[in-house]
Amino acid sequence: MKTVILAGGMGARLAEETHLRPKPMVEVGGKPIIWHIMNTYASHGFKDFLVACGYKGELIKEYFYLFQIRNSDYFINLKDGSCDVVQGLHKDWRIGVIDTGLDTQTGGRILRLRPWIGHETFLVTYGDGIGNVDIARLVAFHRSHGRIATVTAVRPPSRFGALALDGDRVQEFSEKPQTGEGWINGGFFVFEADVFSYLDDDRTILERDPLERLASERQLMAFRHDGFWQPMDTLREKQILESLWASGKAPWRTVE
Repeated sequence: MKTVILAGGMGARLAEETHLRPKPMVEVGGKPIIWHIMNTYASHGFKDFLVACGYKGELIKEYFYLFQIRNSDYFINLKDGSCDVVQGLHKDWRIGVIDTGLDTQTGGRILRLRPWIGHETFLVTYGDGIGNVDIARLVAFHRSHGRIATVTAVRPPSRFGALALDGDRVQEFSEKPQTGEGWINGGFFVFEADVFSYLDDDRTILERDPLERLASERQLMAFRHDGFWQPMDTLREKQILESLWASGKAPWRTVE
């Protein structure tokens, strides 16, 4: 089953970083966030990826093309160019890095990948957010209901610390928790190939007409994820992820 990662947006709200690189290449703990996202999927056995590139996509292409060399020790023969890797970070992932256009919208990017997806069930997520979503359970949930689409519903992280009050006394203080009510789109979608009939062209925004129509036709189900989820839309949110990774207790960290 292929996993599509939407990695083509300009990331204007994170301009401090994205004037140099696409947002999926912004680093957390010395690795691009797209690497962290892929690790989440791969840890559940989903290792076949399609990266939908756009803005500064050549940097994503270069990163994966040189991945083995950058993460390995090797001997190179300058006479004939041969290279023998002696040790390194080995990933049994298959990655298609596809240019889907500079101004193409999210639904249009998925539509452009149709030749590589075919008629199979496939996964989709954004290239700028991370969570400890149980992908295997998500896929099992999707298969159980038989509808066209599943979206992972998450509770958004609070911008402020939460106070539990007993009169004027602070009974409990929780620093920036996940909010206790309300669900939002956290990405981590599963789609049947029938979803392509809801995608018209490059201008199609997945989160508008396609998902609205699927919901109205009772073809969209929600997989509730109560665990960790954090987008990386701003510099402050990047710093939150950096801090978690540096602590050694990042909730999305997997065994490598």
